[in-house]
Amino acid sequence: MRFGRRSRPEAAPEETPAEAQAVDDAPAVEEQEVPTGGPFDAEDVEGDGVERVDLGSLLIPPVDGAELRLQVDERTQQVQAVLLAGSDGALELRAFAAPRNGDLWTEVRPQLAADMARRGGTATEQEGRFGTELACRLTVQAPDGRTGEQPSRIVGINGSRWMLRATFLGKPALDEASAAPWEDALGAIAVRRGDHAMPVGDPLPVELPEQARRVSPPGEDGPGPS
Repeated sequence: MRFGRRSRPEAAPEETPAEAQAVDDAPAVEEQEVPTGGPFDAEDVEGDGVERVDLGSLLIPPVDGAELRLQVDERTQQVQAVLLAGSDGALELRAFAAPRNGDLWTEVRPQLAADMARRGGTATEQEGRFGTELACRLTVQAPDGRTGEQPSRIVGINGSRWMLRATFLGKPALDEASAAPWEDALGAIAVRRGDHAMPVGDPLPVELPEQARRVSPPGEDGPGPS
């Protein structure tokens, strides 16, 4: 896994303008056997021998060939989402506070579908490895003015007082064989909810790892993208 900085992909509903910002100097991680039966509670993976990148609420294990990026809101400079990006697609991750014994994903799913329809796209429920998910299609415009259809799959996993929302982009949203390693990556992630009280639906905070430093935006002094 390496860290880098690139433009954020379009497509997931309920997103606000954000800059894809990432970090350099992440700790090197050796190749290791990573369990994929999750996502897990952070407490359940303590001492399992897997070295994960600690982003506060999300613990991300190494993913071969993937680059880890952070989506940062340009107005607030708060990290909104974590993105694992590869040559054939990407996986966007967001964790939220949820009721202890509730089913937040069932409540949120119709809202996401309605938001996708409002933006001119479609969202169809289907069954997948992690349960009921949304298969979405949205027409987007590229920087050069051309338009195309952006496919995505939105998956929700209910945990212990948390919900993890994962959006597959590119080939993993369309092709079962391409999706398999990305689904394995999702199943290896751990979520740290914390003990503090939070309103249901609030995003869990994402933090930069201590060993990392931010990359200066283009035009500013400092290191450029990796």
